[in-house]
Amino acid sequence: MKNTVLYLAVAFASISCTAQTQNQAQEETASTEEAMDFNVQKTDAEWREQLSAEQYRVLREAGTEYPGTGEYNLHFEEGTYTCAGCGEALFSSDSKFDAHCGWPSFDREIEEGKIIERVDRSHGMMRTEILCGNCGGHLGHVFNDGPTGTGLRYCVNSASLDFESE
Repeated sequence: MKNTVLYLAVAFASISCTAQTQNQAQEETASTEEAMDFNVQKTDAEWREQLSAEQYRVLREAGTEYPGTGEYNLHFEEGTYTCAGCGEALFSSDSKFDAHCGWPSFDREIEEGKIIERVDRSHGMMRTEILCGNCGGHLGHVFNDGPTGTGLRYCVNSASLDFESE
């Protein structure tokens, strides 16, 4: 009986902490989005009409694709990767590399200011989220474990990208 009560107390505390962390992250995300002024402004209905269900989930709800499932994960054609939400050029193919992580990876943005970074405290972690600087669409995260000279790995969801061949 004691073990059951202890187990339930620990489970409740864990759920409570997780809910509090998620609520805090959602509040911070909402206040950050309100504070950011993006060039492309659309209503939720306009985004839903323009994007596929998966693109909407990733770009507008900060979703993540399953690793290894994205169209551009092992794609190495020469060209430019653009935001699927607004068409803004984000990454060049010459900055792309295979990080063996299951998502398209780049070591730098195509031009400074194309990507906006912000703290992401969701899922009980602290990461750096990356957004399209033009429309605010969620792209993925950036990590300091890249194998190139920049030391960066922009880990991006394929659903947030389009590709323009050179």
